[in-house]
Amino acid sequence: MIKLEKNRLVGFVAKVMEKSGFKVYKNFKTSRHIIDIYGVLPTVLGDMGVVVACKNYDEKWEVGLDVLKEMEMIGKPLKASKIVVVSTSYFTDSAANYAGRRNIKLIDKDGIVALAKKFAEEVEVVEEAEDTVENDDFEDYAPSSRSNATTFLKGKKSLSKGKSGKTILKAVKPRIKMLLNNTLALIVIVLLLSSFATYLIGFGNKNTALLGVSKIFVSAILAYGLVLGIEKDATVVLVKGTTVFFVSMVIYAVMIVIL
Repeated sequence: MIKLEKNRLVGFVAKVMEKSGFKVYKNFKTSRHIIDIYGVLPTVLGDMGVVVACKNYDEKWEVGLDVLKEMEMIGKPLKASKIVVVSTSYFTDSAANYAGRRNIKLIDKDGIVALAKKFAEEVEVVEEAEDTVENDDFEDYAPSSRSNATTFLKGKKSLSKGKSGKTILKAVKPRIKMLLNNTLALIVIVLLLSSFATYLIGFGNKNTALLGVSKIFVSAILAYGLVLGIEKDATVVLVKGTTVFFVSMVIYAVMIVIL
């Protein structure tokens, strides 16, 4: 059973949000309430506010509708785009059904464990990459026999390259995720890839109408597809994907007018 102090739970959730690009305010004070976490995610269309409640309950104590409705009431004056309730226990069926109909994300005990494992793996990958770089500065000990030493070193080098390649690949993945989490970077990627794809589609074809429709279609697939690859929340995918697609279309329109 998970046993976390309230401050440790808030700190853990805050770190996870910060890694996702949020500006985090812990114990955020309003005129009438103190919110465990208030997160702000900057986007091209403006800041997206998220209100988070962290409940350190015993496993037998389920979070009910009262907590969800209270957080909705707190989130309204802040115009929060999303409400998240994190609990070291579970949620009642009525609370889960209510959250499914509203803009509320629930993270129970199992969800915290999954986040903790993911967070630990990312930290471990960075540490492995640093260890590999440090270890590459040292030479392996070779036996005195020349022939045996040559065979031994060749084997070690090939093994080192295999491990190093895997480690580098693991280290690159989080960086790619960080890049794709950046909305501006996503817009640039969509513009470049859609332009290249349209060029290939329109090679030898002078039908400008077809090329225009192709560019819109490809941009939409890339905008929502790339966001879907890094985000699991349907609301975030819809908001972020629409933002990237809309801004890309505006940039294309400006380029057409200028050029």
